Amino acid sequence: MSTIIEPIQPVLKARGLMKRYGTVVAMNGADLDLYPDEVLGVIGDNGAGKTTLIRAISGATVPDHGSIELDGKIVDFRIPEDARKAGIETVYQNLALAPALSIADNMFLGRELRKPGIMGALFRKLDHKQMETFARDKLSELGLLTIQNINQTVETLSGGQRQGVAVARAAAFGSKVVIMDEPTAALGVKESRRVLDLIQDVKSKGMPIVLISHNMPHVFEVCDRIHIHRLGRRLCTVDPKTISMSDAVALMTGAMEPPEETATV
Repeated sequence: MSTIIEPIQPVLKARGLMKRYGTVVAMNGADLDLYPDEVLGVIGDNGAGKTTLIRAISGATVPDHGSIELDGKIVDFRIPEDARKAGIETVYQNLALAPALSIADNMFLGRELRKPGIMGALFRKLDHKQMETFARDKLSELGLLTIQNINQTVETLSGGQRQGVAVARAAAFGSKVVIMDEPTAALGVKESRRVLDLIQDVKSKGMPIVLISHNMPHVFEVCDRIHIHRLGRRLCTVDPKTISMSDAVALMTGAMEPPEETATV
């Protein structure tokens, strides 16, 4: 008796997303598929609509038309908090960290833990000890052992360490998907290497990742598939093992048409 193998379903699926700002069309029927245990690279020229697509998935932008599915169920994100509650965490290019606050405070920014009992319920006293322990454990899991004092302010950290805190926060609270928007854009070579290692660490823990980047060597190094975005929609998805960087650039700039087997428009 033969066994029927069900096709793998995407963790995250977007179909026909549209977004207009007056006469400007930011998304023109955009699609996206993110499968379990993969790093999906999203590349495209400036103005291609990558940011709007990611903002729609993370709840920062409400599309005019189209649908987003998470684990096979339609979701309707109106604000970023909706996406976070659904298990989608985003590491923004500006990191969205509060420099004057400690590492532990930044890890729990907007979702602080309160002490049990009357102290937390009535007097709203924060449970700093539990937050510090949790933050230290998560940073250790990702190998960020260079951060010795969990209570030091974020403004005292290097660029790579700040990125590490943002990634650790996303990995700690993202139960479904982690989105990273240009995570190495403002970093040097050594710090960029650490962030790429962090991406692999997060993936190894079973968390699918969407990576938006202009750095083609980084995309080709860590991504399992590459989503090429052009003119507000997905042009195609390609396998970085079977395509060259120059061809990928040619596709995203319109200098080359996608082959039949990779076209997904």
